[in-house]
Parts: sequence; C-alpha cells; structure tokens
Amino acid sequence: MTRRFEDARILMYSHDTFGLGHLRRCRAIAHALVEDYSGLQILIISGATIAGAFDYRARVDFVKIPSVIKLRNGEYTSLDRHIELHETLKMRQSIIRSTAESFKPDIFIVDKEPMGLRGEVEDTLTYLKAHGTRLVLGLRDVMDAPHLLEVEWKRRDTMRKIEQFYDAIWVYGPPDFYDPLVGLDVPATVRDRMNFVGFLQRGVPRDNMPSHRPEGDYILVTTGGGGDGADLIHDVIHAYQQDPELTYNALVVLGPYMPAKKRNKLIRKGSSIPFIRMIEFDNRMEELVAGAKGVVSMGGYNTYCEILSFDKPALIVPRLVPREEQLIRAQRASALGLVDMLLPQESEDPMRFAAAIKALPYRAPPSRSAHGLRLEGLLHISDIVGEWLDHRSKQHLSIVKQTS
Repeated sequence: MTRRFEDARILMYSHDTFGLGHLRRCRAIAHALVEDYSGLQILIISGATIAGAFDYRARVDFVKIPSVIKLRNGEYTSLDRHIELHETLKMRQSIIRSTAESFKPDIFIVDKEPMGLRGEVEDTLTYLKAHGTRLVLGLRDVMDAPHLLEVEWKRRDTMRKIEQFYDAIWVYGPPDFYDPLVGLDVPATVRDRMNFVGFLQRGVPRDNMPSHRPEGDYILVTTGGGGDGADLIHDVIHAYQQDPELTYNALVVLGPYMPAKKRNKLIRKGSSIPFIRMIEFDNRMEELVAGAKGVVSMGGYNTYCEILSFDKPALIVPRLVPREEQLIRAQRASALGLVDMLLPQESEDPMRFAAAIKALPYRAPPSRSAHGLRLEGLLHISDIVGEWLDHRSKQHLSIVKQTS
C-alpha cells in the first residue's frame, strides 16, 4: 500500500562517463520509491549525454551536468573538446553542490563512485553531512578485480573517506553471489554499514505506450551503452556470415555511445544478412529483453538484472579491460549455471560462436539453476527508505510539538 510522506526528498548522483548503467540503476530505484511513497520527490544528478532520452515518472526528475567521456584506456576527457577537463570538472562540482543546497535532500544516494568523478562530490558530502542528510553509497554486486580496486582506492584514500562520510552502504546484489569489497582491508565500521540488498528487479512499464517489441521470435543482442561493444557485434555478424544454418532472427541494439564510424561499418556489414535487424537505441530495453527468446550480452549490471528478472537464457561475452567487473560477474553466474559464457577470444571463432547462438533459445532459463536466488533489491531499499522517512517524520512532529 502506498504511504505518504510530506515533502520528503532524495537526491541521487550518477557520474555517467561510459555507458548507461549508472543512470539506469538510479532511475530504477527512483521509480520504485515514488511508486511506494506518495509525496516523495527524487532528483537525479547525471552526466549522461542522453539522460533526457528516457521517460521519468511523476516526481522523478534529473539535473544534467556537463558530460565527461571515459576512454577505453581508462582516462577521461570533456565531451566538448574545446573545454579543458579541469574546467568541466569544476562546473560539475559547482552544479552538484548548488543543487544539493537548493534541493535540501533528506537522503543522498551516490552510485558506485564514493567521492564522485575525480572527487567531485566530496564537497557536497561535507555540506550535506553537516546538515543532517543521510548519506548512502550504492555499490554494484561486482566493482572490479580486488587488486585493481585496491590500488585505485588506496591512491585516493577512498576507504577512509567512506568511513568518514557514509551512514550506509547498499550492495546491489545478494551476499552469496559476490562481495564487491572482497580482498580489500575493510574496517569493521564500514562492514557494519554494508547491507546486501539484492539484485534490482526490472519490469515492463505499465503504461499505454505502443509496444517496442518486434513481431515474431528473436534473440536480443545488446552491448548496453555500446561504447565498447563493436567487437561483440562484429563477432555476431561474422558468425551469421560463416554458418548458413544460423537463421534465428536477431535484434541487435548497437547502443547510443558506439562511435559513429564503427556503428556505420557494422550497419553496412549487417545489412546483407536477412536474419539481423539493427537499431541504435531503445529507451525501453526492458520490453525488448522480456520479448526475447534469449539474450547475447557483455553482461553489464543492468542487462544481467534484466536477464534474471525476465528469466531469459543468456550468452555472455564479457569485456576484459579496463575493468574486470563483467568477467567476474559472468564467471560467477556461469559457475552457478545461470548463464553461458564465452571469452572474447572464443567468440572470435565464428563457428563456435554460431553454435552457442543456435543453442541459446533452447537453454534452460536462469530460474532452473537459481537455488533460491531472488531479486529483492528494490523491495529492501523501499523498506529501508520507508523506515528512515518515518523516523524523520516523527522527529519533525516532535519538534513541532515542543515549539508549539
């Protein structure tokens, strides 16, 4: 049953430099919360270039900060090449702080990057903590290989700052799947604040919009944002070219961040194959996953949650650099029998890849091997937020009574 909280506010931060994962995760959480709590307002700060391409429910809005692009080597650059990176970061930091000051959130949720891109939210965390805002760090089920994450966090003194600022740490996965801080020296005070809320379940939007699903059966091929997805799409096309028995219809979503030169080349290559249909982007990916007979993916967090939510057979070809997040997730899910996996060097073999694609629609869905694995993240987050806002309301009522 929907509960009402008067003028409750949540601010979310999504740095968004490469792909759509952070914004889509924040959006899923925001939509679930405003559905459960009337009167709640949520504002998402996002650096995604296409943040405005998505639909937002009533009482959910976003503030766009200047975009920064993460290159494949892990370095960053401004989207506007005429502006120096340090100038862009100064603008982002100023907008984030001023948004927090004017919005006055009860809760501030930071997605994945504890201090933001290059430390851009640390100033805002300091301000909000002094004003009593509850500060939450949301972590993916898998962050990166422990040795890589440890080096990065030690260089930035991240663990100490997490301990200093954050009241709670939500892990968007169950404890028996993976620990994002495994192998790191985690203070007991930080461990005590960690809550493995579970995977974030996805659903098909309940509205009167026309369906985005193609007619007939199809396999969905998706690389998320697409910035580093060209190799996977090339391997899919090559498999269709080399195996005449591969005739299952495939809907290929290239992703909005795929470089234009690579995108155009793939569209030309795929146009000669009658079983492949290509589109650049769809803002309702949940519908496409729900309608597919199977999913071929790199296994980013959001796609993985959709695979589990809609119980779809999946073939994962993970990215290996600059982060090992997708590889670790795919290896763990494969070991549990939830998905099939090929390494990128294996998908480059067209006949091997074709055989895996042909077998995909007949693979058992993840639920056959789930061993009680549930997607309860949004439910748990809603319960936690409800308790916090209820406590806030009682405190406010007590203050009013004392002053009246």
